[in-house]
Amino acid sequence: MIAARACPPGLTVWLTGLSSAGKTTISRSVHEALQARGERGEWLDGDAMRLCLSAGLGFTKNDRAENIRRIGFVAELLTRNGVIVLVSAISPDRALRDEMRRRIGNFVEVYVHAPLEICEQRDVKGIYHRARMRQLQHVTGLDDPYEPPLAPEIVCPTYIEAPEDSVARVLAAVDAWQKAAIESNDIEAVRGPEALPPTMTAVAS
Repeated sequence: MIAARACPPGLTVWLTGLSSAGKTTISRSVHEALQARGERGEWLDGDAMRLCLSAGLGFTKNDRAENIRRIGFVAELLTRNGVIVLVSAISPDRALRDEMRRRIGNFVEVYVHAPLEICEQRDVKGIYHRARMRQLQHVTGLDDPYEPPLAPEIVCPTYIEAPEDSVARVLAAVDAWQKAAIESNDIEAVRGPEALPPTMTAVAS
């Protein structure tokens, strides 16, 4: 039997890190690169999603969790329909990110890493300054904790790495994941799911 070439499955690339670590910069550039290549990609930015999907939520632990679950729900739907989804959100709770991984399935976690002092120097949105002036509460890294990933697929150390290098790193991971997923689907089309390597069964299902 000759296998038909499989279309790439959907994938969620979840970028987590402190405010001003560089999540938006990387996500925007990766999204533009995917569009230039003619791929189906969507970018779910945490701030934009909060405005349109979670406008009634605040920044307490429970409200943050609900916001992440809503973003995860949208990402899951898009991923299921073959879209490469970029999520850029602080998402400080490790257990909640792991919950999104289990829920979505096809999932790559990107830790956009910059020390707090570097993020405060950048302070793109003025969040840290306002927090230090006691004009803002529940700021991750100051009032509220951030739990770094324990085993992310990608780490982008943006305090020592140029943005284009971080972007290239994420794109390379997407390409590698798609290639492995397509190859596993090709094997399944020819020989059935029992032919899949154990580590690729979830990808092909």
